[in-house]
Amino acid sequence: HVQLVESGGGSVQAGGSLRVSCAVSGYTKNYKCMAWFRRVPGKEREGVAVIDGAGTTAYTQSVRGRFTISRDSASDTLYLQMNNLKPEDTAVYYCATEARGYCYGHYAYWGQGTQVTVS
Repeated sequence: HVQLVESGGGSVQAGGSLRVSCAVSGYTKNYKCMAWFRRVPGKEREGVAVIDGAGTTAYTQSVRGRFTISRDSASDTLYLQMNNLKPEDTAVYYCATEARGYCYGHYAYWGQGTQVTVS
């Protein structure tokens, strides 16, 4: 049913910018939460940013002021704009969605991830 596919990752020098995208298919517009997570080998997965059904956003402290999460309802696409990137932002970035209402716990659907490498 619901499928998420990330794109837009790549390599960038410190201080640069990237925008990663998440295309949603098989989607019936019944979601309540969408989020970006990231994973570094050897470390636990980290929640990066979330946007709820009303458009309210939240960010982990380390990216606040540098990253912006948004969605385009017309194209069913989720975005993460990443500015002033730092080497510690290097990770595989995953998008996820959850329809059950609470945006800071379990997520039911996940993409395959896209690699972001800074310097």
